[in-house]
Amino acid sequence: MNTLIQVNELESFLIAIIVLFLGYFINSKVKVLRKYNIPEPIVGGLIVAAIIAVLHKQGFDIEFKLSLKDTLMQMFFATVGLAASFKLLAKGGSRVFLFLAIATLYIIIQNAVGVSLSTLLGLDPLLGLMVGSITLSGGHGTGAAWSQTFADMYGLQTLELALASATFGLVMGGIIGGPVAQRLINKFSLKSEFGTGEKHHIEHPDLITYSDHEEDRITSKNTIEVLFILLLCVAGASYVKVLIDGLGINWLRIPDFVYALFIGVFITNICETSKIYKINKETVDALGTISLSLFLAMALMSLKLWELLELALPMLLILSVQTVTLAAFAYFVTFRLMGKTYDAAIIAGGHCGFGMGATPTAVMNMGSLVSRNGPSPQAFMVVPIVGAFFIDIANLVVLQTYISFIQ
Repeated sequence: MNTLIQVNELESFLIAIIVLFLGYFINSKVKVLRKYNIPEPIVGGLIVAAIIAVLHKQGFDIEFKLSLKDTLMQMFFATVGLAASFKLLAKGGSRVFLFLAIATLYIIIQNAVGVSLSTLLGLDPLLGLMVGSITLSGGHGTGAAWSQTFADMYGLQTLELALASATFGLVMGGIIGGPVAQRLINKFSLKSEFGTGEKHHIEHPDLITYSDHEEDRITSKNTIEVLFILLLCVAGASYVKVLIDGLGINWLRIPDFVYALFIGVFITNICETSKIYKINKETVDALGTISLSLFLAMALMSLKLWELLELALPMLLILSVQTVTLAAFAYFVTFRLMGKTYDAAIIAGGHCGFGMGATPTAVMNMGSLVSRNGPSPQAFMVVPIVGAFFIDIANLVVLQTYISFIQ
């Protein structure tokens, strides 16, 4: 039995910051990582996770206390909501439903790949769903929930497979998104309508860039005010969740951060229409970038990489094919159906993130891309809304349909 080393809250937070510093440093020295926009939290997080995996093999397990992780995630999605004014929603709202249709089509293909390969390899086709949209488009939480269902209804023990598959997807989704989108940008000479550089807020003060390089002009007063609004969204999300659960419609399984996002949408549009208060978007931008970076650093550094080594060879083969399939779909289908524009390329990079991992991974991919190539506010509206909420409903419908045919 391994010796457990517990790292307290403050030290865990410090290590998360070190993960980011490590990612920044390595990316600054390794040209290929910069060229393909591999996000810093992925780079630093995987190195720390690899060190922890080595220690695990030597008989030591490290447990971080990361109670702030979920709060940081909710804070980020609240900033996405605060960026979604009626003006922006009216301009690009239809793109949300177009991207939802594309993402739903891919879920159907993703499960077809998983079920077909599982059958071909002599495995239970239900396992194909587990290494399909259950864990790849659904993530760790969806995987754990369906594992219980598979155990209760079909006698299949798939929890370890689900967690390992979701971990694989989280890592690969963060790796392939940047190269796919950057190749599209380079091949078609695509440019942001706001241009490149680090001073977008001089001409566009209400623009949310989520760029690490943006020169934000913020004050301590603005920071306190926006931080209050973000925490209001986070606290409000928990109360809304209790209310929804009390109404008996918790079968939707809407995560807390979706409520935080929509509370942010409500607040920003109330402020915009009533003009009672002008939210400083530069501060929203800065706090959104900080909270996302820290959340992802915490998520990556706590990965249990040794679980990937325990995947059977057939499962690794299926997951590898899934990775290539998503990269090809995002490159040839998502980009073209979304309009073959700069925004479409950024959305394709985001699709790689949540099609293999999770919505925060998608946003991390897009953040790395816009830091180099210029802002894409449309992508940051479309992808989080679809990836954080609508896709779970579509996934549920597709999965139930597949199961009805398999059983």
